[in-house]
Amino acid sequence: MRQKKQNTGARFSVTMTLGFTAVFIAIIVIVCTLVMNKTDEVLKNKVSSMTAALNVQMKLNMDSYLERLEKDGTLVFSDKEVYTYVASDETAESYEAIDTENKISDELYELCIMENFVDFGIVYTNNHTVGKISNGTKDLFADKLYDDLSAMINRARTADGWAAGYNNDFKRIYYVKRINDGAVLVISFYTTELAKVFEHPGGIEDITVRLTDSNNSIIYSSAKDDEKGAALPDAISSRIKDNHSAAILDDQYLVTVNSCGDEWRVICSVPTEIILKEKNEVRFYVTLVAVIACVLAFIISALLSRKISNPVNAIVSSLSKKASTDQLTSLLNKKSFEDIVADKLDAAPSAQNFCALLMDIDDFKRLNDNLGHAAGDKVLTKVGEILRSLFGDPAILGRLGGDEFCVFLRIPANVDGREFMSTSCDKICRAFRNDYADDDEKYKVSVSIGAASTADSSRFFQSLYTNADTALYKAKKMGKDTYSVFDPKNV
Repeated sequence: MRQKKQNTGARFSVTMTLGFTAVFIAIIVIVCTLVMNKTDEVLKNKVSSMTAALNVQMKLNMDSYLERLEKDGTLVFSDKEVYTYVASDETAESYEAIDTENKISDELYELCIMENFVDFGIVYTNNHTVGKISNGTKDLFADKLYDDLSAMINRARTADGWAAGYNNDFKRIYYVKRINDGAVLVISFYTTELAKVFEHPGGIEDITVRLTDSNNSIIYSSAKDDEKGAALPDAISSRIKDNHSAAILDDQYLVTVNSCGDEWRVICSVPTEIILKEKNEVRFYVTLVAVIACVLAFIISALLSRKISNPVNAIVSSLSKKASTDQLTSLLNKKSFEDIVADKLDAAPSAQNFCALLMDIDDFKRLNDNLGHAAGDKVLTKVGEILRSLFGDPAILGRLGGDEFCVFLRIPANVDGREFMSTSCDKICRAFRNDYADDDEKYKVSVSIGAASTADSSRFFQSLYTNADTALYKAKKMGKDTYSVFDPKNV
């Protein structure tokens, strides 16, 4: 009987041990599963948001790049002889024609000397060319040079257009603008130049940036050069369909898309497994340690949760910082600046007033054209340093695009707002004068500033920005190195 009781007790003890072990293991498995699933959800959402912001930045970069080349094209119209000459005019004297074409050619080469253009020239109805027209372009178009280039003009209002993939050749991107009834301006560059446009910060492995045309043909791909001219992969095209602005996340891919230019789209994609790669590597160790250390289940769960959270937070923190700041100046980019200022305005009491100091660099384009973009980048970086040194943490500082910067400040209580804005603007102008007083560069650097406060506008960012922009426009009309404070009475 005693032996039987001993056996029963042993069996009960084993059963209890196995039962508690099973309960602890079940609790650990459930907790770890919930934690891992929540980690999946949080990481996917945050990486999706960061990737969408990155896509917007890529779209803005592309739009800015195309806009800059279009502005280069408009410089042709600064010389009447360039845009009125017609090579097919049989009444023109041969000597005069040669002399005119030489002048036009010199003008065109001078305009394109600072850029990596493949073509920068004029094509006439008889396929005669002046300026820089490459042999590759001539061979590609052959005797249809003028006709097929003219067909690329698809914007009636501005009489110009962008095109890629002519005759299935995606090596070049063409910009064509009507000069007169018998001539078109042609600007082209190699698609490999877009690698600089679509540079993006690290943080997400294997992210692919593509530029596609209206037929979903790939104009540029950061993944591999042989994708150019190919159709967008079905796995990507089936997800974005005809959307021109969207973010799609499922078990296989995270894809974001934004339109730019003429029916072109910037598409960023990354496999979902890449996003969760680091977390999946941890999963095995979480499960193994949990089963072995069931007695220390609660302690181990806390440690593992921390171990899981650290790499996730590191990735998200890195992505958040890089996606919200301008990489050149380390100031907030346009989207992040607008969002933060809007939140600040929403949260502040109605009695609290704020101001925006909107500025751009005087003659920045001329500086870029004459000293090169490296010198321009150096100036932009210096602007960021000056603004940080002047205003520090209380201010919200942003680069809104190109050479446009903005400072958002709280106006202290019992201080005249216009006087505060004038003092702040004057402080910026003086800082630039002092910083560049002994500069040996050919061009001195100064800024024009427009200031506006919430006292003269609705408490919305766009209203404040519009008033500051109006003041900036007035400052520019007054001359360089000056500022203007928005006055609703003078609007």
